[in-house]
Amino acid sequence: MLRFTTHFDTKELDPFTIEKGYESLRFEAHNQEVGYYHLPSGSQDLIHELTALDSEINRRFNTIAVVGIGGSSLGIKAIERLLRPSTPNAKKIIYLENSDPISIISEMKEIDKFKTLFIVISKSGGTVETLSIFKRLVASFELPLMSSEQIYVVSDDNSILSHFADENKLRRFIIPANVGGRFSVLSAVGMVPLTLAGFDTLSILKGAEAFLERFWNRQEEHLIQKATYYVTHKEQFPMNVLFAYSDTFEEFGKWVVQLWGESLGKRNRRGERVGLTPISLIGSVDQHSFLQLIIEGPLNKTVTFLHIEHSEEHLMIPNLSLKYLEKSDFVNGKSFNDLINAQCYATMQSVLQSGVSVDEIAWKQIDEISVGEMILYYELLTSLSGALLEINTYDQPGVELGKQILEGYFKK
Repeated sequence: MLRFTTHFDTKELDPFTIEKGYESLRFEAHNQEVGYYHLPSGSQDLIHELTALDSEINRRFNTIAVVGIGGSSLGIKAIERLLRPSTPNAKKIIYLENSDPISIISEMKEIDKFKTLFIVISKSGGTVETLSIFKRLVASFELPLMSSEQIYVVSDDNSILSHFADENKLRRFIIPANVGGRFSVLSAVGMVPLTLAGFDTLSILKGAEAFLERFWNRQEEHLIQKATYYVTHKEQFPMNVLFAYSDTFEEFGKWVVQLWGESLGKRNRRGERVGLTPISLIGSVDQHSFLQLIIEGPLNKTVTFLHIEHSEEHLMIPNLSLKYLEKSDFVNGKSFNDLINAQCYATMQSVLQSGVSVDEIAWKQIDEISVGEMILYYELLTSLSGALLEINTYDQPGVELGKQILEGYFKK
């Protein structure tokens, strides 16, 4: 469902470094310390469990309210945005993420207390934004807590949020202890709200499972080569631009930015600061903003072009010529899908001619299988890059420091 093309030279890459990256991931998957590798197959039983709730959920609720932030919401939003056009009858999903009072009030106005299922998601169970918003919802909507059938909890098995759920006899789902929040979208974090909303999550998992199997069988070698190229050229190209040609990729880009930034901005084993900076752009909109910097600015970026070869929306540009506006007549009679793909191609060629390192990911079409493949692609790319950077890809000490300072600020 996906086509990968590398436009930079991989012949110079050290075979030893390529093997080092691959074997590092095999070790992580085998020793069970990193659990996301097992989610594509392991979460399929969860889908069957959730399917048994379908009739009850459909009878009572038409809206899912996701209360979570970062890894507890970005992946869900990415998948929903990609699949919503082909799944128009899925339940409405409302996201309560940031501690911005304007946003909270706005989202609360969209909630029908009696028709909404609230899903509270926090890997640690102590995320201050999530818990604070949840308390606001309980107070504002006078939600009953004990044995409530409209509040679900997704968290680590032994977190304070899980203890709260057990105390109040709420239905809860476990995030495996060895799965980090930003790698958790294929766990209960994403599968619970998306399945209950009506998305075909089993096909997403099967797409991810098939891609992972091909990776282990060395049939996705381009992925290892890409990570090796990024890391061995990190001083020359410290930034990667994801240039996605469809508005439906906007939330996916935000998920990639979190996955990449929080995983790879670290100190390595020698105490050196390392990292690869992610930048997410949408084409053709950002051709009119950021492209100038890519082409004529410093040659310190790699660019990944992401586009859809075939759209199910066959919207045509009218064969209409307007006086003074004839300059654009060369695209008359073409589809908008043809136009945006041609813009992607033209931009990619101009970037290549400027000496920038480029690779391309083409979607034949957006469907559940492709979404699962793309999730695994970027998770594996992140893990490969982290292994070669010689860092702990899965912690976030810089973020934890900020949380400690915040708590101290309010305890003064």
